[in-house]
Amino acid sequence: MLGIIGAMDVEVAEIKESMKGVTVETIAAMDFYKGTLKGMETVVVRCGIGKVNAAICTQILADHYHVSAVINTGIAGSLKNEINIGDVVLSTDVVHHDMDATGFGYPAGQIPQMKEFSFHADEKLRNLAENCCKEVNSEVGIFKGRVVSGDQFVSDRVKKTWISDTFQGFCTEMEGAAIAQTAYLNQIPFLIIRAISDKADDSANMDYSEFEQKAVKASVNLILAMTEKYSD
Repeated sequence: MLGIIGAMDVEVAEIKESMKGVTVETIAAMDFYKGTLKGMETVVVRCGIGKVNAAICTQILADHYHVSAVINTGIAGSLKNEINIGDVVLSTDVVHHDMDATGFGYPAGQIPQMKEFSFHADEKLRNLAENCCKEVNSEVGIFKGRVVSGDQFVSDRVKKTWISDTFQGFCTEMEGAAIAQTAYLNQIPFLIIRAISDKADDSANMDYSEFEQKAVKASVNLILAMTEKYSD
């Protein structure tokens, strides 16, 4: 069974509409839509905004639904000039940019008492996503790289520059690292997919609403294509 997580309704609404034989179960105030998507047994859920919601959601997918893999779809702000609005980033690994235990000698982003600095996404899922994206989103750029997460919407150039310089991330968002960490601890393959909705600089507030739908559409196209070709 495949688990698909989106943070917002707009990120999963069209995916849920494409499902068949759906049953809905509410756990921890989240609605889990279980059914088939392109012939694949799937659970689709909106986790809500932020890392705590995302981690709780992923643990439920592990404990209650015993998913074989987790895909997190959504939108993000670009951290590189060459990654433009509408482009897609596929995670190689994921880091918490707001984890700060530097006072204890850890590098920024390192979780104390964990040996992992970043959480590595599944190569098989990433390759599948890349191939599918080329088919269904041929007009957008595809990038493979680090996704960085924190409980903040990054909308200014100074913060963007610090995150980019410190973590060498490709995009920034608010859920991926929590999903990645939870999946890692449960030994579940995962992939974070982000369509770029803003440049995460001083124009982010202006760009976000205008380009959100374009980014979401690219994500939905990709998820539907991946589900059709996915096998455990």
